[in-house]
Amino acid sequence: MLNTMIISTGSDYEPCKLLTNLLMAFSRDLKPTVCWTIPMSSIPQVCDPLKHTVLQFADFKPDNGYHIGQHRLQPGKECGFEEDINVPLIIRGPGVAKGLTTELVTTHTDLSPTIIKLVGEEPRPDFDGLAIPLHIDEIAAATAHPNTWHEHVNVEYWGLAVGEGKFGGNTPIFNNTYKGLRVYSPRYNLYYSVWCNNVHQLYDINADPGQINNLLSSPKKKHTSTTILGLPIVKVAARLDSLLFVLKSCKGDRCVNPWSALHPEGDVLTLADALHPKFDAFYEAEQVRVKYNRCEPGYIIDAEGPQFEDEGLVYRDGVKWSEWV
Repeated sequence: MLNTMIISTGSDYEPCKLLTNLLMAFSRDLKPTVCWTIPMSSIPQVCDPLKHTVLQFADFKPDNGYHIGQHRLQPGKECGFEEDINVPLIIRGPGVAKGLTTELVTTHTDLSPTIIKLVGEEPRPDFDGLAIPLHIDEIAAATAHPNTWHEHVNVEYWGLAVGEGKFGGNTPIFNNTYKGLRVYSPRYNLYYSVWCNNVHQLYDINADPGQINNLLSSPKKKHTSTTILGLPIVKVAARLDSLLFVLKSCKGDRCVNPWSALHPEGDVLTLADALHPKFDAFYEAEQVRVKYNRCEPGYIIDAEGPQFEDEGLVYRDGVKWSEWV
């Protein structure tokens, strides 16, 4: 369905308010395709030089994926599996690279700064995401080095989930609360999650694209791989857990650069960096783990377990983040 909107604002209308209305309009169910037209003359404080200029962009983006029988589940969309969370983003408009496909990791928190940048304004530094590279030179710069663009996506869900299948009933699942993390680079492709009953999952999607073998399940179960990047699974899982610990309550730049919260000296920018043996004790023995105190149908801070801002450790003499800042 194509949904066309004309965004018209007064002179005192802030870009972030324009953005809020815009995102609310194109995130409704059953409208996976959006075309938005921004008359620049109606946003004088943002783009005075562009009066009477109209920029039109088309965004093709479903709000979620959909599993249909995979993982022995009734059809639905509330899980952290790849079928539910990995969806395409297609953008067409002035200056957008024509016919170019990239595997840069992007997420919904990147849409706000992207739209702000499209209307000619610089995204605020307290945004939880980055403006998505749309031009050929921007994409080339973002892909030139593994440290120039983030490799992670935070995934989370609270409360009720309902199957949408025709057969087998649609019994509500009341404890479908979890936090997940996708990490992707040319070297690794991982999904890690912690459920509200404190069950952990880790999938090596390169070796197991169907996400069949949970590498953190019973050790008696035979897996297709026993190492990731040639390292024991527990070493990789410890780093992923600490990364999720930061992301589950992050704000602003910490959502974009979560490793900087764990390593303020700036010597760790990726999962690969964090896997250096000198950090083993910090991640595997010292750092606080992600866990829930109980399952709840929504975001209730008392049920969310330890918070990085209060209890998380920083790699410098094991001090707490609250003491570091």
